[in-house]
Amino acid sequence: MTRLARLIIFLLAGGVVAVAFVLATLDLPHFGSDHHPYRDLSVPAAVQHHTANVVSAVNFDQRAIDTFGEESILIASVVGAVALLRPSREETERRVPDLGRALESTRLIGYVLLPITLVLGIDVVAHGGTTPGGGFQGGVVLATGLHLLYVVGSYPALGRLRPLVPFEIADSAGAAGFAVIGLIGLGSTGAFLGNFLPFGQLGQILSTGTVQVLSGVVGVEVVGGMVVLLSSFFEQEIAVRPEDG
Repeated sequence: MTRLARLIIFLLAGGVVAVAFVLATLDLPHFGSDHHPYRDLSVPAAVQHHTANVVSAVNFDQRAIDTFGEESILIASVVGAVALLRPSREETERRVPDLGRALESTRLIGYVLLPITLVLGIDVVAHGGTTPGGGFQGGVVLATGLHLLYVVGSYPALGRLRPLVPFEIADSAGAAGFAVIGLIGLGSTGAFLGNFLPFGQLGQILSTGTVQVLSGVVGVEVVGGMVVLLSSFFEQEIAVRPEDG
């Protein structure tokens, strides 16, 4: 495709997005107004389905189909980034050199924070339906928390303690799990991603029906995708070099 053809396609697509954005903006409530139709509808819907965290109710219940699209975008982005960062024909992977040791104070703080960060990430995912957080946020906390090993130790140690294959499987399994839950909801309720689990007491972890389950599978996908993505950046920066030096 020529540069002119790419420019024409970009201008056409950009024009459509710009027009849609302007039209949507003009229809928004005025700044400072007390008229918020989305709030007035989403909060009662969340309470009706026993979901104390309204944001999670919106993400995994009221517009769960949009979240499924975002999940697909995430896994496609990870795959694209990994493909771009893989060693090219002009590059080769080398044995990672010893980059030195971190300060003892840094190592101590890192080793203390590592289990705390992992527990925090699990807690954010597990309570996504009742408190601020959820699968997206908790998955990022878990993935970045694992990489404290690189800060306090060495890159080879990180590679040994977070093998990539399980995280690659987790990335795919999380996305597939979201689709499977949606299909079960379709068969049970007639609506894709419709809730098919009983509601419990408002404020309890298992009170949100499929919201908590969907938040969990999203957490699995996000932690898998982020670990794979970060590992690709590390490999490109540390282990991959041009063949001529």
